[in-house]
Amino acid sequence: MAPGIRGLQLTSLAGDSDELEDVRLLDSYDEIDGGARRIQVSVTGMTCAACSNSVESALKSLDGVISASVALLQNKADVVFNSALLKDEDIKNAIEDAGFEADILPESSTVAHETLVGQFTIGGMTCAACVNSVEGILRNLPGVKRAVVALATSSGEVEYDPSVISKDDIVNAIEDSGFDGSFIESNEQDKIILGVVGVYSLIDTQVLEGILSSTKGVRQFHFDKVSGELDVLFDPEVLSSRSVVDAIQEGSNGKFKLHVRSPYTRMASKDVEEISTIFRLFISSLFLSIPLFFMRVVCPHIPPFYSLLLWRCGPFLMGDLLKWALVSVIQFVIGKRFYIAAGRALRNGSTNMDVLVAVGTTASYIYSVCALLYGALTGFWSPTYFETSAMLITFVLLGKYLECLAKGKTSDAIKKLVELAPATALLVVKDKGGKSIEEREIDSLLVQPGDTLKVLPGAKVPADGIVTWGSSYVNESMVTGESVPIMKEVNASVIGGTINLHGVLHVEATKVGSDTVLSQIISLVEMAQMSKAPIQKFADYVASIFVPTVVSLALLTLLGWYVAGSIGAYPEEWLPENGNHFVLALMFAISVVVIACPCALGLATPTAVMVATGVGANNGVLIKGGDALERAQRVKYVIFDKTGTLTQGKATVTAAKTFTGMERGEFLKLVASAEASSEHPLAKAILAYARHFHFFDDSSATTGTENDAKTDAKSGWLFDVSDFFALPGRGVQCFIDGKHILVGNRKLMEENGIDISTEVENFVVELEESAKTGILVAYNDILTGALGIADPLKREAAVVIEGLQKMGVKPVMVTGDNWRTARAVAKEVGIQDVRAEVMPAGKADVVRSFQKDGSIVAMVGDGINDSPALAAADVGMAIGAGTDIAIEAAEYVLMRNSLEDVITAIDLSRKTFTRIRLNYVFAMAYNVVAIPVAAGVFYPSLGIKLPPWVAGACMALSSVSVVCSSLLLKRYRRPRLTTILEIVVE
Repeated sequence: MAPGIRGLQLTSLAGDSDELEDVRLLDSYDEIDGGARRIQVSVTGMTCAACSNSVESALKSLDGVISASVALLQNKADVVFNSALLKDEDIKNAIEDAGFEADILPESSTVAHETLVGQFTIGGMTCAACVNSVEGILRNLPGVKRAVVALATSSGEVEYDPSVISKDDIVNAIEDSGFDGSFIESNEQDKIILGVVGVYSLIDTQVLEGILSSTKGVRQFHFDKVSGELDVLFDPEVLSSRSVVDAIQEGSNGKFKLHVRSPYTRMASKDVEEISTIFRLFISSLFLSIPLFFMRVVCPHIPPFYSLLLWRCGPFLMGDLLKWALVSVIQFVIGKRFYIAAGRALRNGSTNMDVLVAVGTTASYIYSVCALLYGALTGFWSPTYFETSAMLITFVLLGKYLECLAKGKTSDAIKKLVELAPATALLVVKDKGGKSIEEREIDSLLVQPGDTLKVLPGAKVPADGIVTWGSSYVNESMVTGESVPIMKEVNASVIGGTINLHGVLHVEATKVGSDTVLSQIISLVEMAQMSKAPIQKFADYVASIFVPTVVSLALLTLLGWYVAGSIGAYPEEWLPENGNHFVLALMFAISVVVIACPCALGLATPTAVMVATGVGANNGVLIKGGDALERAQRVKYVIFDKTGTLTQGKATVTAAKTFTGMERGEFLKLVASAEASSEHPLAKAILAYARHFHFFDDSSATTGTENDAKTDAKSGWLFDVSDFFALPGRGVQCFIDGKHILVGNRKLMEENGIDISTEVENFVVELEESAKTGILVAYNDILTGALGIADPLKREAAVVIEGLQKMGVKPVMVTGDNWRTARAVAKEVGIQDVRAEVMPAGKADVVRSFQKDGSIVAMVGDGINDSPALAAADVGMAIGAGTDIAIEAAEYVLMRNSLEDVITAIDLSRKTFTRIRLNYVFAMAYNVVAIPVAAGVFYPSLGIKLPPWVAGACMALSSVSVVCSSLLLKRYRRPRLTTILEIVVE
């Protein structure tokens, strides 16, 4: 289960629970029989589902273990065992015997110190071997809990204990390993990075430092004169980020202009700098390579120029000296980055593409220098191949430049999300009496909770908040994917980054910075792009053995062709002009070294996952990682919750009947009094119906809010209630005037010995057969009446169910409602497999029952009581309008609250992994075909020979082609309702 995002709330929670119950998240999960003990164990070394399965199997094989579950991403095992048969150490030893490291976690807390999660840029990585090397170094640092490195984004995410290691120590470790490292941001709340304009002299710097030193609450600061960046560490209990900015501007009398540096902007600037550096190197190499090409190809056909090249300078020809000088600059100045990268890779015990480039170009350069010096000493001149190494470096740099451009395109989704946030906000300043006294424009990153913001027509909402004044339509399509503008009035919630269309709004900010929906979506997409799909382990393994294998093949090629030439196995006509057998063998060997490309394999998965997660976000489907993508494309069963998922979650009372002669008004008042303390949507529907009947209030007939319930409790029209209890899966019970009240289903009545007459049974059966929920009411142990509650189906439900069946996915419905209502709803949407009267914890058991044969199961739900099932499912999909806990437990978040996105999620995952497989096929086929061609295997029969510079061009373009293949996913369009039914199993 991927890490969740806390507090992601998209719409109101009306209808966010499911059945008639008030449920704890893991109701009945904590019940442990006497003598049993539960512990949590930290498990180190797990890399995939196979590892977690191995640990789970090892634990379950122990005599005395009652249950064991292993969470891969959390690196934890939860074990319930018989303390009379086993000890904690036995559990630990079993895990270690399975090949993993284990530590028993203390029961009071699982983390001794609060950890920080930092984002770092890591420059200089070229392939999966580099990633493995950096990850290994970071994970071995003291205080580092977790480290994940992404090649496609040239970044790393490190969870560390700041009391043990600092961010500077992590940066130093990255740089000591030979890569470029820099800190971007962390989840530390008391630091701000500002760009300062107006500091032009030493006196200005001293003024700035003086202001900060005299500001109470500033702990530490650092000003970089070159970049103009100011890092300020402050006490959040004393200062806010806006107070820091105000103090500097007021202290300088407005001379210093400050703006908050967004971490995403800083990262983008580093990417641009990297691209421009590579482009500059490529242009320089190309500029110096053109004369080499000219001397080699053109000059021999132009006598005046050719005669200049034949001038003698001591023992050397002018042409040879010019080539030597030009190539030396290309090899050791422009190509220095390859030697540095190759050196750090070898120092860390790994190999990568830079090693191959360095070996190939150095071999060509050294041979040419040796041939030149040998000719000067002996007078026997052999041909030189200086232009080979020059052209190789030029083409590799071109490929690297194109690859960087293409990789930049894969992160377009995050860039677009970042651009949604407005740069500034209009702050309404109020006096102590709450009266507006002025408006001032501030940086949107300086907005604080409680601020009142003015949002003009056409402007973007700066932060999540509540409308306090005005009304307008707001376009939320850029965040939720919902194309229809939403009407916002007083007390309505708004999302930062959405666009106000017509009227002026005053919004009170409730969530700012990293707590906003937009920021959390960005974080979630980033997290997904950082994660590794299990299929990538194949590329990581190949990368670890690729370069040594290629170098071995190159040596075999060199030896094979040289020996074959020495024994006369091929004619002399095959030799290059003025060349010998060694020169021919060396050219083939160099071609083998430079044509092999591990980069294409390393980029096949992460680039596709990056594009797919971005495309998903643009389509309202948030994906929490590559592992979730991989599992979703193999889904066999999709289990739907009923209320709020298949239905709209807007329950209304459609029928009310008494059976004892009690007046209808008195009956409704009795039921409403009992339900007033319940948070369940069905309870709110009953309360709204009773209020409408009592006050003849039309507006409350269909709506009921938490505020209404509180008002009802204080208004005096309801009876006083005592000893109220919510009974999960059954209903509620309480006492009114000392008499026992029960409101719920048949099970509740039967458990309390309430007799259900034939008349009542027939009435309830009639309701249930028409897809309505029957609620029974007993007063003083006598069944008094019943109500019928309807929850209309979502309009797309039936079409989506049929579409899933066309895709080869079997839909299942699970609900806590009764069997007749469940079957009636299932029949209406076309679901054959139904599980009814299921308790919240039982939903997880239903999921596990489908997983027994190894099938991949997806669960779609929205309520708190869906969380155990969402966590248990292979792929959890939370409806975006549901609860925070449901969103935490799921791997997919469907932000539009539309069932169509279930199909979008599965369809996108299938297309993504089809693309990944194509990438792997291309990358493997390229190397399988290219290496034999470069080695000259087909030269004797077909006459095909690749010069080293051509081999280098092929290598450079191979990784570009893989990235471009992944970029084709950007053309993905989610299936429309009109075409869903045309989807067939591939």
